[in-house]
Formats: sequence, C-alpha cells, structure tokens
Amino acid sequence: MARPLRIHLLPLLLVVLASISSSLAEIKNLKISSDSRATILFEKFGFTPRGEVTIAVSDVSVSSALGTPDPALLGFFFLSDESLIQAAYDSQHDHRSNPNPNPGPNLGCVLHSTYVRLLFTFAELSPGSSVALNRSFPVSLPDEYSLFFANCAPETAVSMSVFTEMYNARPDGSRDFLSVGQSPVPSLYTFFAAAYIAFFAVWIYLTLFKNRLAAHRIHHLMAGLLLTKALNLVFAAEDQHYIRQTGTPHGWDVLFYLFQFLKGVLLFTVIVLIGTGWSFLKPFLQEREKKVLMIVIPLQVIANIASVVIGETGPFIRDWVTWNQVFLLIDVICCCAILFPIIWSIRSLRETSKTDGKAARNLAKLSLFRQFYIVVIGYLYFTRIVVYALKTIASYKYRWVSVAAEETASLAFYIFMFYMFKPVEKNQYFVLDDEEEEAAEMVLREEEFEL
Repeated sequence: MARPLRIHLLPLLLVVLASISSSLAEIKNLKISSDSRATILFEKFGFTPRGEVTIAVSDVSVSSALGTPDPALLGFFFLSDESLIQAAYDSQHDHRSNPNPNPGPNLGCVLHSTYVRLLFTFAELSPGSSVALNRSFPVSLPDEYSLFFANCAPETAVSMSVFTEMYNARPDGSRDFLSVGQSPVPSLYTFFAAAYIAFFAVWIYLTLFKNRLAAHRIHHLMAGLLLTKALNLVFAAEDQHYIRQTGTPHGWDVLFYLFQFLKGVLLFTVIVLIGTGWSFLKPFLQEREKKVLMIVIPLQVIANIASVVIGETGPFIRDWVTWNQVFLLIDVICCCAILFPIIWSIRSLRETSKTDGKAARNLAKLSLFRQFYIVVIGYLYFTRIVVYALKTIASYKYRWVSVAAEETASLAFYIFMFYMFKPVEKNQYFVLDDEEEEAAEMVLREEEFEL
C-alpha cells in the first residue's frame, strides 16, 4: 500500500508549487460549502522550532450518494516540503523499478501515508447539533509546511467553517504570524518607502522649482506615479507589520490594494506615454496609441481584481489556480502592449531622420528610445521571470530575498526612467550641435536601429 500512497501525493506537488507566493499566513476564518475535492490546500507557512498551528472546525456537515462515509477518511494533515519532495522521488524510483504497476481499485488514502503528519480526522469530532473541534499542534521540526484537508470518501461533499492560526513563538513568548521567510519583509517595505519618498521630494524640486519652465505634463504624471508607489509601500509595510504582530491587517490591506491598483495603472500609463513621446515631443496621441491605453488600463483593473482575490482568499477556493492564470495572462499581455509605442517611436524617428536633415537631434532621440526599450525589456524580464525563479528555488527561510530583488530592480528602473526623461532647459531632445551633424549622419547611415 505504501507505493500507491506516494502516487496519491504527487498531485499535491503541483498545488504546493503553485502557491509558493501565498505563504504569508494570518489568522483566517474560511467557509467550505459542499466541496467534494480530494485535497484542499489551506495555508503554507515556514516554522521555526517554536511553531504552533491551531485549527478549529465547526458547522460540519457531510453528504454522500453512497451512504454514510467513514469519518476516518476525512481529515486534516500537515505535509512538509521535504516530505513532499521525498515522496515524489520515491514514487519515481518505484515507477522505474516496476513500470507496470497494478495497484488495484483502491489507491489508498493520503491520510494513511507515512509522509504526512495526520492532525485529526472527522472521527474525532464531537457529536451534537453543531459538530465542532478545536485543536492546537506544536511544530518542533523547522520547515515549510502545507496544511491540507483530505477527502478520501468517494462521492462525498463536505461543508464546514474552518479557523486557522499559524505562528512562531519569539524568545519573549510573543507570537510572530509571518512565515520565517517573510519576517524581514515589513522592514524592507519601510526602507524602500523611505527611498521613494526622498525620490518624490527630489522630483518635485526639479519639476516645480528648478526646471519649472521645462516641465511637461508627463513629468507631473511621473510625480503622481512616485507618490502612489511610495504610499503603496507604506501601506504594504503597515499591512505586513500588523499581520506579523496580531495576525490580521486591521484594514491596512484595503489601502494597500487601492494604491497597488493606482500604481499599476500609472506605471503602465507612464511607460506608454513616454514611449510615444507625449507632451515633450508631441502634444497629442495617435489613434493606435490611444488604443494601447484603452487596452492596458482595463486589463490593469482586471489584474488587480485577480490580485485581490488571490491575496485575500487563498488556495482553498475552487478557482484559485484559475485566478492565478488570469493574472499571469493579463500581466503578459500588458507587458507586451506597452512595448509597441516605444517600437513605433523608434521606427518613426528612423524615417524622420532620412528627411528632416537634423541628424544630431535624431541620433540622440534614437539612442535614448533604444536604451529605454532595452531597459523596459530588462525590467519586465527580471520582475516577472527572475523574481519568480527566486521565489521557487530559494529556501523558505529566504523568501524575502525575492521581495528585496524585485523592489531593488523597480527602484533602479524608476531612477533610470526619471533620469533619462527629466525636465531640463537643454537636453538631448532640444540641443542642436552643428559640428556633430556630419558625424551623426554617418552613424545614422551605418546604424539601422533594428530591434
């Protein structure tokens, strides 16, 4: 029976990998209604040797088309990442040794596997009008654990209310409700929030005082982006701080999601408008550029709705994986869409350079837009691919590294973008150096600026 149980654990590997970014943990009250799934993932949490988990189950009702199910086939269990990987390895080894297994009609129940830590089954529920159970379990072996509910009874649906509380005890006896790898995150958010506030102050000085006459509408919009980014990080820090101290965000999550939405919309809008040259090269948008904005902004609304669902519900809901896929798809579409205006501007400048006789100015514009295109590509690649890879391969103790990497890359990108397109009285858009015209014409003839 051991080998079939290991096979039964394999689908859990995909679920756990899909929920890597959800291992923040907080006190949660969840409701399950007529759910017949074989396994339901509730939480992931990184524990120290002084960890503890509390589970309270109430209002339990079980219905089956095959009569009264065995309550021992329904219950909660813990599964560490190390055990899950070992189960997958052993199952693969067994498959190679015996490629034509015949396990029989009953593949066993995951609750009986030696790889899982059984917490309790429904056989332990107290009878009564409101079936309930409240248990606490110490965690002395540090690792990242996933809390699952297993339903091994065929054609059986379960309804229940579930309260979960996971934390690590500090040396002074207080509780830390953030996973081990997330504990430094509030401090990281606070540091980067302070950096953006200082950045915003410098930008306001440049646009409203030092170079007020050279500032365009795009520069004021960029100031709004900096402000929303700073406030987003401030509220993210408060959200994580209160979760760490008390297990609940105390309403800071609402402000966090609000400014996350505003920041996302403004960031993509600013990249699109800079890519088109709006307000500092031309005072209008072409029809195709307006269409890009009309696509990107509604998609950002949908993406943020998906982000709220993913962050506030958790992997226990039926459509949690679908919401993750929706968010990923929309993000990819938006990242591709914002590149088109930059490409159009580069092509337009190349065509203009052949006819207007202003080689030095056009060469400067082409060089700047090509640099901007490359940096945008690098930023999107790093924050979407490299950061996800860090989340996946880093030990659970170092999940904060992906947050630090993402925020560092974002700050570097903001600094580059704002520096290259800052308001100045004489910049490379407006300077005409006649002595460099001939050299610039030679470069334009040799350089095709192909993407």
